[in-house]
Amino acid sequence: MEDGKPAFAAERRERILELVRANGAMALRDIASQVRASEVTVRRDVRALEAEGLIDRRRGGAALPGRLGNEQSYAQKARQAAPEKLAIARAAARLVEDDDAIVLGAGSTTEALARELVNRQNLTVVTNSLLVAQVLAAAPGVDVVMTGGSLRGSILALVGSAAEQSLAGLRVHRAFVSGNGVTAERGLSTPNPAVASVDRALVACAQEVIVLADHTKVGVDTMVRTVPPEHIAHLITDNHADPEVLMTLEDMGTAVHVAVLEVDRGE
Repeated sequence: MEDGKPAFAAERRERILELVRANGAMALRDIASQVRASEVTVRRDVRALEAEGLIDRRRGGAALPGRLGNEQSYAQKARQAAPEKLAIARAAARLVEDDDAIVLGAGSTTEALARELVNRQNLTVVTNSLLVAQVLAAAPGVDVVMTGGSLRGSILALVGSAAEQSLAGLRVHRAFVSGNGVTAERGLSTPNPAVASVDRALVACAQEVIVLADHTKVGVDTMVRTVPPEHIAHLITDNHADPEVLMTLEDMGTAVHVAVLEVDRGE
């Protein structure tokens, strides 16, 4: 049996490498599910692959080398941690009231939140996301205000100086934004300066900033900061997020909301 283990590990690691190459980045639990191994085993495999320079470890997952400065496609982001994003969206929706005015930034998690808001009444949503606007276009009780700007195809959202200028002078209750990483040291971040700039303009409209980040983003730092940690009033994440990061953010004054996945309820 011992002779067969190295060959099996090599096959499993090759499969892990194929998955990360196909998705750009993946959570350990998603990799473990795909290769039918424990997260402990996958973590060991990821360390071995990193030692060979084939992938980069990140907290709770793995990514292609040099992923810090690169941006995943929207389709890749939407596939990653989809159940977690749904749970986060449902928790975030509880912070939105009828007769409210809010900002929804771009991203697959904010798009999921938009789907939870289609039956609200007298709600005004300011957004630069084409997908958020599309979800809410047929909602009779929701007024959608879109920014101007240039289309950034990778996130299907409007960015640039026109987008930022169209937000000047607006004031809303809360801004719900996402990104590519959130840490206690730097707050919310994204790999792209243009996206970061319009995200900063979006949150500047709001009295409170609410960050939506699944566990694959908690503890991850990317190139450009969008929201410093002291300005994050609420963080909504899932029950697989790094508890140490969450506790540090709580100590700094952020209200942390943990959405429990349906599959984990009752455990």
